[in-house]
Amino acid sequence: MVFSTKNREPMVNNEIRGELYRYMGGIIKREGGILLQIGGMPDHIHIVLKLKPAQSLSDIVQKVKGNSSKWINEQNKLVSRFRWQDGYGGFTVSQSQVPVVVQYVKEQEKHHNNFSFKDEYIQILQRHQVEYNEQYLWT
Repeated sequence: MVFSTKNREPMVNNEIRGELYRYMGGIIKREGGILLQIGGMPDHIHIVLKLKPAQSLSDIVQKVKGNSSKWINEQNKLVSRFRWQDGYGGFTVSQSQVPVVVQYVKEQEKHHNNFSFKDEYIQILQRHQVEYNEQYLWT
């Protein structure tokens, strides 16, 4: 799954990043998922995880985003109120491609030397032949 901060504000700074990733991993574990990799940039997060067939991705995303934004705001480490974007992207990955995707998430900083989050996200949608209306992508 992948999602951005509200208005792609660069708010996931080095001071909170490690704690935030651990906190999100704890939510996923508590919900019965298995975190394989988490990474991102100051304006977005990628999470590679395994869910049981009965688990709903939308429920997990809601819990991860809702609980983590509440936690960030309670830490009082940011100047302004933290919020995630309204939507998210969720993609399935075949087992044979999991190592490739995990490595991709690990190398986000290197990757984003060449591509913005917006360009990256549109490439992912196009690669997976997902129809989209750009007007709704960035709310």
